[in-house]
Amino acid sequence: MKSGFISIVGRPNVGKSTLLNAILGEKIAITTAKPQTTRNSIRGIYTDQEKETQIIFIDTPGIHKPRNKLGEYMTGTALATFREVDAMLLLVDNELSAGPGDKYILDLLKEIDTPKFLVINKIDTLAPDKFRRIYEEYETLGIFREIFGISALQGKNTDRLLAALTEILDEGPMYFPADMVTDHPERFIVSEIIREKLLLYLNDEIPHGAAVEIETYKEGPKLTKIGAVIYCEKKSHKGIIIGKDGKKLKGIGKDARIEIEALLGTKVFLELWVKIRENWRDSDLVLSNFGYKADF
Repeated sequence: MKSGFISIVGRPNVGKSTLLNAILGEKIAITTAKPQTTRNSIRGIYTDQEKETQIIFIDTPGIHKPRNKLGEYMTGTALATFREVDAMLLLVDNELSAGPGDKYILDLLKEIDTPKFLVINKIDTLAPDKFRRIYEEYETLGIFREIFGISALQGKNTDRLLAALTEILDEGPMYFPADMVTDHPERFIVSEIIREKLLLYLNDEIPHGAAVEIETYKEGPKLTKIGAVIYCEKKSHKGIIIGKDGKKLKGIGKDARIEIEALLGTKVFLELWVKIRENWRDSDLVLSNFGYKADF
C-alpha cells in the first residue's frame, strides 16, 4: 500500500475545492464563484484499492492578506500544512505577474523541501497563448517537479495528476477505510452546505460576515431533524438574508434541504433562524465556538 498526505494551496477562488471534489467523484467541499468560500481545511480521502493507493488531500483556505481574525485563522490554517505533507499542489489560473498573491505563496514554498507540483487550472477557459505564458513563467523558477494543465470543473487531466502523485508516495498504512471520503462529521458538511447556499443567494459583502451553527441534529431511520442558526454581523444584513416575506431564507433552506437529503439518504426537516452577532469575525471566543480553532 502506498499512502500519503497532499496539500492543495493557492489564492482564493482558483478552484481548490472544485479539484478536490473532481478527484473524489463526490462533493465534500462547497464551491462558489466567490473568493474565500473555504474557511477550514477539508480532508478528502482518495482510495484506489486496485492500485493499493490512498491519498489524503487537504483542501486549504485561500491564502490572502488577512483583514480580521477569521482571515488570520484561514491563512494560518493553510500555512500550517506546508511542512506536514508529502507533497504540495499549487493551483494557479493566471500569470505570476498578474498580482502579488501568488508571489507571496511562492516565497513561502521556496523555503520548504516538500515536493511541489504546479497545477494550472481552468484550461477550459484559458487561451492557448495565455496558458503557455503561465507555464513558461513558472517553469523558469525551477522549483516544481511537474506542471499540469487541468480543468477541475470538467475533471480534465486529473487522472494524469493522480498518477504523478502516486509515483512520489512511499509505502505506508491505510489511514482510513476504503469507503470513507472525508473525516469530517456529517454535521460539519451540513453546516457547509447551508453556508454555500447563503453564498449563492446573497451579494458580495454579506456572505463573509455570515456563519452557520448547527444547534440541533436528530437522526432517524426515515427523517433527520436539523435546526441551524445563521449568524450575521448587522441588523440590515439579517433583513437581507430573510428577504421580503421570508422568501430568500425559504429559498436558502429549500436548496440546502434537497442537497442534505441526498447526502444523508433520508428525508430532512430543516429549520433555519437568523441571529445577529456583531463583529464575530474579530472575536476569539466566537470564532472558537463556531469551530475556527487555531492549532498552528
